[in-house]
Amino acid sequence: MAFHSAQTQASVFERPVLWAPPKRAIDPAALDEKCRQLRERLLDIARAHQHTRLASSLSAEDMVITDVILRAAEQGESHQDIAAHIDIFTLETGRLPAETLALLDQIQAHYGVRLAIYTPDESAVQAYIEQYGLNGFYESLQARRQCCDIRKVVPLAAALAGADAWITGQRREQSVTRSDLHLQEHDEARGISKYNPLFDWTEQEIWAYVERYSVPVNALHYQGYPSIGCDPCTKAIRVGEDPRAGRWWWENQDSRECGLHVHN
Repeated sequence: MAFHSAQTQASVFERPVLWAPPKRAIDPAALDEKCRQLRERLLDIARAHQHTRLASSLSAEDMVITDVILRAAEQGESHQDIAAHIDIFTLETGRLPAETLALLDQIQAHYGVRLAIYTPDESAVQAYIEQYGLNGFYESLQARRQCCDIRKVVPLAAALAGADAWITGQRREQSVTRSDLHLQEHDEARGISKYNPLFDWTEQEIWAYVERYSVPVNALHYQGYPSIGCDPCTKAIRVGEDPRAGRWWWENQDSRECGLHVHN
């Protein structure tokens, strides 16, 4: 009996409890207000700029914003400016998980829209691989940041060319590097405005919205991944860990940004 008990305890420790989307109920009226506020924020952004773009990482947060944008016409004539003046794009780095790529097809099936996709320069990727190896980003912070620069930062610059504002799905709760996030920032590197309309949303509110409106999301979210990037740089996390603990997990927590949000 004692041996069986020891085996049972060992098996518990061998199977850590992974993060999962929260299921705690949100007051419907409170969620209604959050949704109204988000639509108004996006409407204000759309009317303040000529060329605004949502940089979608295809995260649950970005899918919430995407859903509001693509369903804006249903909210009445006053909200049609949101869909008309905010374009959506994503970065296909060449190392994304299959589940992330599958979400692109789900978005098209659900909304009838194909997102604009930007990819890295193939010659730059090949030069990196020749210098560092395919997975050389594990070896040093410099090598990792150079990989992110080639696969994300440079394509982002191309995606934002001609834009006077861009939108992200960042939230304060996500990381220590984002705890001081504000609704509006100035992107000094690109000389344009930057908005974080979900900056004050909680994880529970994000997933309450996803459930209410049946928003398509990455299947990896249901396998312990709150934050999803490139496949070799992302892993599932345990309950209670920092939401971005699975991103570049071999690095110090304070350095876990790819370079897209350099001022956070």
